Amino acid sequence: MKTLQRNPDIVWRVEKRRQQAVLDRLKAGEDISEEGTVILLLSGMMHQLNLLGGHIWILCDGQRTLAAIVDILHQEFAVERAELEADVQEFVDDLLQRGWLNYAKSTD
Repeated sequence: MKTLQRNPDIVWRVEKRRQQAVLDRLKAGEDISEEGTVILLLSGMMHQLNLLGGHIWILCDGQRTLAAIVDILHQEFAVERAELEADVQEFVDDLLQRGWLNYAKSTD
């Protein structure tokens, strides 16, 4: 079982007020796809993750598989599961390639 974990060298934080504002805009039916809610600091550079990306980032705690993350997100977002799976896989693949995520060492 491959679980996903964040690179411990990346400093990050959730922008809680901004996150709430983005959630309010989402409920109002607005496009929030480009709105950052999680900030990552790496090598002197700041990167923002949008609402979905931020949720995925938070859930990559070394305890959850990709399937478990999709299960959680599917309960929170009104999106078809197949579309959500594809989006999460694409995002995770990108972060794995960048070295921002990795697979946790198995304790089996």
